[in-house]
Amino acid sequence: MSSDRRRFLKKASGLAGIGLTGPLSFSARQVAQTEGYLRDLGMKLCLAYFWGIEEQKTALARQMDVLGAVGGINPGMAGLNQQKPWSREVIKGVKKAWEKEGLALTVIEGPPSLGTKTKLGLQGRDEEISNFITLMKNLSLEGIDTICYNWMPVISWARTVMDRPGRGGALVSAFDVEDIRDKPRITTYGELTHDQMWENLQYFLDAVVPEAEKYEIKLALHPDDPPVSHIQGIPRIMTSVDAFKRLLDMYPSFFNGITFCQGSFASMGDLSSGVDIPAAIRYFGNKHSIHFVHFRDVKGDKNNFEETFHDEGKTDMYAAMKALYDIKFKGPIRPDHVPTMAGDSNEKPGYSTIGTLYAIGYIRGLMEGVGKSHV
Repeated sequence: MSSDRRRFLKKASGLAGIGLTGPLSFSARQVAQTEGYLRDLGMKLCLAYFWGIEEQKTALARQMDVLGAVGGINPGMAGLNQQKPWSREVIKGVKKAWEKEGLALTVIEGPPSLGTKTKLGLQGRDEEISNFITLMKNLSLEGIDTICYNWMPVISWARTVMDRPGRGGALVSAFDVEDIRDKPRITTYGELTHDQMWENLQYFLDAVVPEAEKYEIKLALHPDDPPVSHIQGIPRIMTSVDAFKRLLDMYPSFFNGITFCQGSFASMGDLSSGVDIPAAIRYFGNKHSIHFVHFRDVKGDKNNFEETFHDEGKTDMYAAMKALYDIKFKGPIRPDHVPTMAGDSNEKPGYSTIGTLYAIGYIRGLMEGVGKSHV
């Protein structure tokens, strides 16, 4: 075990009995014992806010006692539009904006200063990486310890349909590889290969993981979504369980970890060789590599899939929650890509307010069921 890992565990152990005080005691509340089991299994239930503070959503979050916020760093939230988003002043201001809502900024998802230059190894990547390291330092100073990032340059999260009718007419997003086969190749960056993408990831890890260890920032890499080998000629590498095993071997460290997006992992492979989600959770969990969880599900495989309600996809969701319990996962967890339900807008596909309410109820019910069955 590395000295950094021992130091982290010692620190975590020393803090285990300390509860947060004041209006932001969400960690203390969520791990409080209820009838002999830990509320939410000790996990930190969160919601994603990629469009800043949404008045109705934050009010509903408080009412549901889901007090973790996940999002980016928007200087406008702090009235600091002229400042760099990785500066401490901006981070402190954004954190305070969430505190005024009674929420705790828990995970930075979609971090600033990690873009095409770094992922494709272009001129200027060292500046991006330097700014990313500054971001980690300043997040640490403000008590935020998790960054969810991805390795999808040029084309990130992708779907071919954003309004497919699902159960009862709810709208879901979907992907069909046949719909993109005839799209033109993107040649702006020349001919790119998977080997280059792995080399660029190694360069990034070599530069940032030692700093992440110094500042105790958990780096949580999200799978490519969809997990196909190319989109319009742009290679994608984080598309399988084996790819994530390789990631962990590239720079062994507690702080080099994973965002375990269940929907992305569930859509890997094909119909004859899908991923066993509970087994994958146990594998990576036993390596202490899961730092953040997106709890969602799909139907289909990497070439043709659609999002689903939490109770109708391909994964045994109770078994998945039980696996998280078994590995003693206590980190942030949020629903993701929910259907748009009747009465709600599909302006932000995957982030319907009503669909999110359904998801939180389902997730919390699973948590309670797992907890009570193991008291």
